[in-house]
Amino acid sequence: MDTNSTKQQKLNHWLVGIIIFLLIVIVSVSMLFIRSNRPMQQAKKEAVKMAEKYADIEDVDHFYWFNLEKTYFTVTGKNKSGESLVVIIPKSGDKVKVLDQKAGMTEQQIENKFIEDYPDLTFEKANLGIYHDQTAWEVTAKDEAGAIQYYLLAFSDGKMIKVIKGI
Repeated sequence: MDTNSTKQQKLNHWLVGIIIFLLIVIVSVSMLFIRSNRPMQQAKKEAVKMAEKYADIEDVDHFYWFNLEKTYFTVTGKNKSGESLVVIIPKSGDKVKVLDQKAGMTEQQIENKFIEDYPDLTFEKANLGIYHDQTAWEVTAKDEAGAIQYYLLAFSDGKMIKVIKGI
């Protein structure tokens, strides 16, 4: 009886130890995830404030973080008049650019065009910003081998600006 009870106690100690270890891992990973998202949330919050200020954006549809040669934060949404607008904000905060969404392609339109033009690639995501003074969509895609490729497409018509492969 004593050996069975001792074995049971050891097993219980091991189980409690494993549970405590797993809880510590879960809490640590959760804290790391929350902290890693803070810069994105802060950038979005500030970009939305700027979009409200410069374009009277009331209803935000999307937020993009474009980081190619320079960093831009882009907010799309509707203003008080119901117009769909694009607000592109340089990281420095100066020279905010406000565009009518009708002047260019939406994320969904650019995704559809990309999938049609490049059927062998897997569309991952798109970010909107400015590249060489031209408003552009930066499309991230993967090829069959899993290599990441970047395609810069013109906001106005989706035409190719630049391709970055082999990353």
